[in-house]
Order: sequence, then structure tokens, then C-alpha cells
Amino acid sequence: MLTETVVGVDVGGTYTDLFLYDAVNETCRVVKVVTDHEAQAEGVERGLESFKASLGNLGSMIHGTTVGTNALLQRTGARVGLITTKGFRDVLEMRRRDRPHTWGLWGHFDPIVPRYCRKEVQERTLADGTVMDPVNPSEIKSVARALLEHGVESVVVFFINSYANHQNEKRAAEVLRTVWPNDYVSTSSELLPEIREYERASTAAINAYLQPVLGPYLNEIETKIQARDSGTELLIVQSNGGLTSAAMACREAVRTTLSGPAAGVIGAAYIAHQSGYDNVITSDMGGTSFDVSLIANGSTSMVAETSIDFGMVTRSPMIEIVTIGAGGGSIAHLGPDGILEIGPESAGSEPGPVCYGKGNTKPTVTDANLVLGRINPLAPIGKGIAELDVNAAKRAIELHIAGPLNLGVMEASDAIVRVANSKMAGAIRLLSIERGYQPESFVLMPFGGGGALHAGALIQDVGLSKAVIPRYPGAMSAFGCVVADIRFDRVKTINALLEELDIRLLNEEAQRLQNELFESLETSKRSVKEVSVCLELDMNYVGQTHTITVRLSEQPINAERVRSRFEDTYQRIYSTILEDIPIRILNLRIILVGKRPDFDLSLLVRSASPLGKTAGAATRDMWVEGSWQPTPVYQRDHLEPGVVIVGPCLIEQADSTVLVDEKLKGSIDSYGNLIMELDS
Repeated sequence: MLTETVVGVDVGGTYTDLFLYDAVNETCRVVKVVTDHEAQAEGVERGLESFKASLGNLGSMIHGTTVGTNALLQRTGARVGLITTKGFRDVLEMRRRDRPHTWGLWGHFDPIVPRYCRKEVQERTLADGTVMDPVNPSEIKSVARALLEHGVESVVVFFINSYANHQNEKRAAEVLRTVWPNDYVSTSSELLPEIREYERASTAAINAYLQPVLGPYLNEIETKIQARDSGTELLIVQSNGGLTSAAMACREAVRTTLSGPAAGVIGAAYIAHQSGYDNVITSDMGGTSFDVSLIANGSTSMVAETSIDFGMVTRSPMIEIVTIGAGGGSIAHLGPDGILEIGPESAGSEPGPVCYGKGNTKPTVTDANLVLGRINPLAPIGKGIAELDVNAAKRAIELHIAGPLNLGVMEASDAIVRVANSKMAGAIRLLSIERGYQPESFVLMPFGGGGALHAGALIQDVGLSKAVIPRYPGAMSAFGCVVADIRFDRVKTINALLEELDIRLLNEEAQRLQNELFESLETSKRSVKEVSVCLELDMNYVGQTHTITVRLSEQPINAERVRSRFEDTYQRIYSTILEDIPIRILNLRIILVGKRPDFDLSLLVRSASPLGKTAGAATRDMWVEGSWQPTPVYQRDHLEPGVVIVGPCLIEQADSTVLVDEKLKGSIDSYGNLIMELDS
């Protein structure tokens, strides 16, 4: 059990969510405040003020952030300089010779490092690690001064074949630090000592692009919490779902690009495991996007590489998340063909949906749900908005959707929601059916401020078995911060045939990486319950381009065991093995997980204020299947475990609203989850 007061923080595009666990009183609290995009730390501070009486001795604040993601998508990162081997300044621009649009021979791409900020120097390391041409310190200083004259804030050294020997990169960085005015100096081999030059260059450049953005923000957050309690530790959620120290997050900013969404998946996985569900599809519907991830057999889906936007590839282990523009603030509009579309443009939190009254005139999914009676205009989620303007939402839908389509306002609102549901269902199918998974063997766990409003329609459209709606769906990412474990990954390219590999040297390299990770673990002042180490090998048959990941639980590494595990894994994936073809080990990867104390989910039930299983409900008119119907409205805080309610009905709570559709029923389990399924 956790024994300290912990606050989880998730800064989203619309709301900043905070989840507090008070260890002394064994209670939980949730608060949502409107995100301040100009000063995100101020939003966090306002949320903490709401907890002032409950904070007590704050042991840890754990933060999931979208600062990196937003900087990449909006191109608002730092001005970066890149120093590279002569002849290779255009690696970032050439990429893999792909293009933004698959069909056609056109497309435009601007690297985050402009060409005039990419400087070449004379140096060379061979593929076997031999340093053929060492760096010239005078030349390094000269190009550094040239970059500073261009207004460069952050610089990265990327030399060819540095994965095989980082000596030249290390020496160049040492020289740079003697003339560079800040700490934003990094090398590609520090971040990714792995073969494939473009991926390494892109990852290193993105890290340099984000450092001057994320660093000051985290320093500001840390200063604010230290002013409250000097003993408070700030931990950051990485894209792999694990925690790291704020200092390491500043150095390795690229590992936080999907921090906030990853925290939500970790929270969902934790609740699902404790509640007995191994196969789960998570759906996070916030103000700007709809994020889907898959948990199969109790394990989250991980990817070694992703592209945040075209041409911005990051190669770093992260939770696989599919994102589409279908959030509550996504704007409904008519396409060039006159067909109703949702997103990708979003009103976000500023100005927000039309009903917020902050100047937006284009209807959103939230406006449609409000007009249909699914959202209580007198009780909007989040602090900062007193009442939602239903009439303004109706006027916007009439002007932009209903009138042009010759529909009534209610029919148009219903159409907006149906199109949004269809778009979201498509994202779920992409990650499940198209990957060979059967939907009926999975449950849906919706979260985010709007996820629970659409869960019933999604499980029916896709054919999922049921929906499991957590106690606090609107603050799932903040909850995920509280239950996440510490995790570090390190990779090293081996690039050798299994038959020719010196296994002793491979074991020595594995031990070296493992020692590095244990040193990183020491940066966290808080103890962990237990530590586990996992070893993975990226392998293939000679002649193949792509690799498969082979996981080994036993150490030291044994050649025959590696061969057997590779063939078993290959057989499972491709239903065959290739006889008489040599096997290659490309990369060695070590994963260290520091398991933090468990969180007692029963606290989520105890935080409610039950009035009994037969608690009465208010009613509100809601548009159901073409007409207004008086609909029961329950308060989630008043529903005890064991209660069963039949749709159509609404369940309101401070951080979200749940819609139980016709033909569905809901029941509360022992962990406070609302189980929504067909009413047989």
C-alpha cells in the first residue's frame, strides 16, 4: 500500500486534472480546472489550491504532460542546431524518401532543424567502431559560434556510426560545453546507441527541440511544489508508461512526447487487472482528441518507434496509442462534398465549444451532446465555467449544420453525435479487428471527460462485450500517474550473427546497461517495492529488414536458449521458421521496472457518499430515438456496489457524465466501476 500523500497531474488540451490520494485519511479527491495554455503551471497551481486542506505532507507529485506533444504538433519548440559528419547534413530532410501523401508525387516537409542550422565537420567512425578520423576541437568551436549567431538555443551532435563507438560524439560534446551558454548539449549516441542513422538523427533532434521547452516548465512546477514542501518529489510519466525523475525528463525530453495519454492507459490497465479483465480497449475522449489503446492478455501494446507528425520520427519504447480528431471540442462541419464531418479542427479549451460562451461560433461534439439533453447545462465539468449556453449551441448547429442539410436542430445534433461515434468506432476497429483480435473478447474502458457519454454506442457498434467505466473516468490520466511504476529502457546495437557472437561479451554488455539503469533508479528518492529486469533482443534472419523482439527472462544469456526463443516467437508470428538461414541479433535492450506500492482500489468506493441501493433519481428531458423523453438522472456518488440501473438514463459526476443507452443496463461492482452491457 502507498503510505504517503500523492498527487497525480495531467495537463490536457482542455482541462488540467488532479487526483489526490491522502494516505493519512485514506481518501481520494479529484479536481478539474481549465487548462491555461499560456501558463500551464498556473493551472496546476490552481488545482493544488483546491486540495490545500488535504495536501498535508505531500510526498510525491507525479505529472503526465502534453508539453512535448503540443510543441511538436504546433512547431513551437526551440531553435536547434545539428553538428554532423561531413556529407550527412541532409539525413533529416531525406528521411526514408517517404512523402506526406502516399499517392502522388507531391508533398512538402520542413525538418525541425533548418538547413542553415545543420553544420558539417570533418570526422569519421567506421561501422566496426574504428575511429578513422577524430574530431578537431577548433572546428567544433567554430561551428558552435556560427550556430549561436543564428540564435540556436539547443545543439545536438549526430555522427555517422556513433552507435558502434561514441568516442567522437563524446569528445565533440565536451568541447561544445566549453563554449555553449546553457546545458542543452546532447549527442545521438547518449539517447539512442542504435543502428539506422535517420531514426537516430530524428530522435536526437526532437530531444534537442523539446529540451528548452520542457525544462523550464518542469523547473517552474518543481519550484512551486518545493515552496509548499521541500520534501516533495516530482516524477514525470514517460511515453512508455513508466516514471522518471524530473531531471532525467529534462535531459531526455523525447521520452515524454506521449506522456499524458500513456498515463491514462496505465491507469486503465491497473483498474482492469484488479477488476479481473485481461483484454481491454481503452478510449480516452478529451477536449481535442480521441485516443485508443489495446491491452491484450494483461499487457499493454508497446511500439519501438512512432511518428508524432509526418517526418518527426522518435525511436523510443512507448505505449501504442491511435489518435484521431474526435474530442468533445472537435468541430462539426460540412466537407467540400457537403457531407457532415467531425474534426480534426478543435475548439480546445480556448475558446472551447460554443456553449462555453468564449467566442467560438462553430458547433462541436460537446454542443451536440448538450442540445440533446445529455449534458447538464447547470453543472459543467471543470472549474471556471458556471453555466453552459444551450441556446448558443442550438444557433450554431442551425447555422452551420441543420440549415445547409435541411434538418431540424435536434436531428442535426443527433447526426453530429452519430458521425462522431462512427469515427471513434473506426479507430477501435483499426486497433482490434484489423490486428486479428475478436471484439467480443474485449471490454471497453472509456475515460476522459466525454468518453462515458459515447461508450454505450461504441460497444454496440463494434461488438465489444461490455464497457467498464471507472470511478473517475474524467481524471483517469491523473489516476494513472499515481499508480504508475518507475521504468527505464536502454538499447545497444550488437549487429552480429548468432553463430559468430561471443556470448560472454553480450552478457558483459547486458550487465553494463543494467548497472546504468540501477544508477538511474537511484535518482528517485522514494523507495520501490521491488525491482525487475527484463532483457530483449531484436532479431531476424539474414536478408530481412524488419526484426522481431525476443524476450528473455533468464540471465546469463545462453546461445541455444536465444535460438529456441527466436524460433518459437517467429513460428507464433509467421506460422513457419526458415531453415538453414543464419540468424542475426541486431539490438540488445534492457528494461528495468521499479514496482511502486500498490493502490487499494476500494478507496475509490469509500470516497463516495452512498444513499443506498434504491437512491432516487431526478429526471431530465433527453432526445432519445427521435423524441424527447423524461430520463432518470442519477448521481454517481450515491450509487453503491451492487446497484443495477436500466437505460436510458444518465449518471452525473463532477468529472464526467455517463449515458446508459436504451437496451443497456449498468451495475456497480466492488471497485466502484460501472459495468455497462446489454440488458438481456
